[in-house]
Amino acid sequence: MSGSGLLRLEVIVGSVRAGRFAPVVADWFIRRAENDGRFDVGILDLLDAQLPDDLSETDETSAFRERLAAADAFAVVTSEYNHGYPGALKTAIDSAKYEWRAKPIGFVSYGGLSGGLRATEQLRQVVAEVHMVSVREQVSFHRARKRFDENGETTDGAAIDASTRMLGQLAWWGGLLRAARASNPYPG
Repeated sequence: MSGSGLLRLEVIVGSVRAGRFAPVVADWFIRRAENDGRFDVGILDLLDAQLPDDLSETDETSAFRERLAAADAFAVVTSEYNHGYPGALKTAIDSAKYEWRAKPIGFVSYGGLSGGLRATEQLRQVVAEVHMVSVREQVSFHRARKRFDENGETTDGAAIDASTRMLGQLAWWGGLLRAARASNPYPG
């Protein structure tokens, strides 16, 4: 764990689209993670990351990878566009390699009727390729704009329960994998 005794959880906000709903969902989840008590929470909003689409090496890419390397766990907040996840999220994943390895990741998805579930299923395949551990529990908001009040809060019991369980899984895997990486470097 970090010097404060907490696991470093980076919450990645995957949508960069104008008028995006991502900040509402992300802010809700970040509050949940901060209130959990086991995490030092960081926010990596891809709108601000300035990662080059051609995956070239830049100061921004280096800074992004440094943040990833320092993390113990990740949560991705993703929308679903045309039955898939945002292109900016694929660019972010492809902008790093070793920094992702042997670390857990959870998903908070949102969208229309599907609630982003198709995007999450595609992301599970991608993160496995970069040697991440995808936790089983996920949070999904169907018809997301109708699930939050004007203060960014939700009464969606399934999402609240899923977020609690997902944070528990991220903490469990995050602690175990951090100790394992320290004592026996990942052979990937």
